[in-house]
Amino acid sequence: MTARCAPLKVVVVEDNTDIREMLEELLIEEGHSVSSAPEGTGGAKLIIHSVPDLALVDIGLPGLDGYQVAEAVRKEIGSKVKMVALSGYGQPEDKARALRAGFDAHLTKPVDLDSLHEVMARSVAA
Repeated sequence: MTARCAPLKVVVVEDNTDIREMLEELLIEEGHSVSSAPEGTGGAKLIIHSVPDLALVDIGLPGLDGYQVAEAVRKEIGSKVKMVALSGYGQPEDKARALRAGFDAHLTKPVDLDSLHEVMARSVAA
């Protein structure tokens, strides 16, 4: 199992209530400060105004999709936030599109916890 990182300020943007709540509970249990939004427009605003260490953003969101969220965040606050795309699609072209949109990493759902911890540790080290 991947070592866990120091506590982070994390925003989760996910329209699936079960997934959003599971991620929130997991991250809070690990000592992270977590806020969330169920849709893209509110999620982009939350990320821009709170400037978390890490944002976990679903690609298939109502309002702004995840790509648009990443583009809006990068336009407003640059690379101050490490952003991770969450998607049910994990082909190389899906990952490349996420990186082009401004994400730092891409995780395929269902998210593997070791992969999530690895991305979180890299975001702190960067």
